[in-house]
Amino acid sequence: MDSTIAKLRTATTGTPYEGRLFLVGGIVRDKHLAERPDEDIDIVLEGDAAQLADFLHKTGVADHPPVTYPRFGTAMVSVSGRQVELVGARKESYDRASRKPATAPGTLLDDVLRRDFTINTLLENLHTGEILDLTGQAFADIDKRIIRTPLDPHVTFDDDPLRMLRAIRFATRFGFAIDPATYTAIRERSHRLSIVSAERIRAEFSKIVMAPSAPTGLEMLRETGLLAQFAPELVAMRGVTQNIHHIHDVWNHTLKTLELIPADSGIILKLAALLHDVGKPETRSVDEQGTVHFYRHEAVGAEIARHLMRRLTFANALISRVAFLISMHLRVGEYDQTWSDAAVRRLIRDADDHLDDLVALTIADKGAANPATQHVDIDAFRARVRKVHDELAGQRINSPLSGREIIDLLGLEPGPQIGAIKEYLESRIVEGSLLAGDKAGAVELLLRKYGKKSDE
Repeated sequence: MDSTIAKLRTATTGTPYEGRLFLVGGIVRDKHLAERPDEDIDIVLEGDAAQLADFLHKTGVADHPPVTYPRFGTAMVSVSGRQVELVGARKESYDRASRKPATAPGTLLDDVLRRDFTINTLLENLHTGEILDLTGQAFADIDKRIIRTPLDPHVTFDDDPLRMLRAIRFATRFGFAIDPATYTAIRERSHRLSIVSAERIRAEFSKIVMAPSAPTGLEMLRETGLLAQFAPELVAMRGVTQNIHHIHDVWNHTLKTLELIPADSGIILKLAALLHDVGKPETRSVDEQGTVHFYRHEAVGAEIARHLMRRLTFANALISRVAFLISMHLRVGEYDQTWSDAAVRRLIRDADDHLDDLVALTIADKGAANPATQHVDIDAFRARVRKVHDELAGQRINSPLSGREIIDLLGLEPGPQIGAIKEYLESRIVEGSLLAGDKAGAVELLLRKYGKKSDE
């Protein structure tokens, strides 16, 4: 990043642009916070951003021809492989039914006042390094660790309702507090999130889930009413009481589970933790003895999670993996030393390549439950899995019957079904109900499952 900035500085030194270009946004904020710099490079100038982009292209600084957005007075260039956004200082005004602004040229002060939060309004002169705080609040709010809007928060959030999610995302990422007036405005304007696209909501929501203080951020989302706008299924978990195996309601148990997921985990495991009990409100029942049950909540929850994630436009592959973890999240926790090797093999087979994530989810889930009643010996489980894995590694797991033998036995035509039947026989070997190479046993299994040929 420093090399990109140096290249831009060198290219514009001795030109009319010298002293008129300012770094703005996350890159300046993070330098003051001593954080890892934001990947984005944003430069603002009082002038025409498209002309600057054209200059950078003609002088060979930009890697490719620029992309310009005349309506917004912005341009994108690539310098040393890094994207740089160039912005002409501007004023903005919004239609309440849209988040796309009408723009007009403005001053640097106009430009910083239209931005989301004071912490993102610092300007750094590209050539002199001088840092400007035109709002008079940015340095103080960074030092006091406060998220605040540069204008009346109602105006800021009416202009772009996504900023309400961004406020919580920054608070969650940096461990900042949200200014009380700003927080109140989020509550009062939460319904405005309805005009924001699902894709943009998903992007901010994902960053909150991945943040170090994700449980705090999620509680803010719930408390402000934002969560109800895009994930009411999560809000429904609050106040759902559980049985003796838990000391929290479903919502607070979920937040604790997410907190216990390893910090370096990916989005799939963290979403699985957040959604693992989303089926409980719908499946809660109380028997005659007053005991609370959540029968099949893992299956119901997996389906609810699919609908929620599709609505938020998550990728299909991610949705499938998260839903699978939810559907399987009870299995590892049910383990005890009385399990047969065949039962362990079945779990290994069913978990496929998700076993490590299931173990991590189980550790967090049990850790967030009642310690007096909930315990699983994970070390013993892992040792058992290693033992069974080692035994399986010594075997060749191949179908005892060839494709031709299966065709002749069952009177089938060649096709994909034959491969599926061979996989079925191999799975029986893995779980211990069929010995490797046992042709007679394989024949017996198939005849019992599929019946004899129709001409016999």
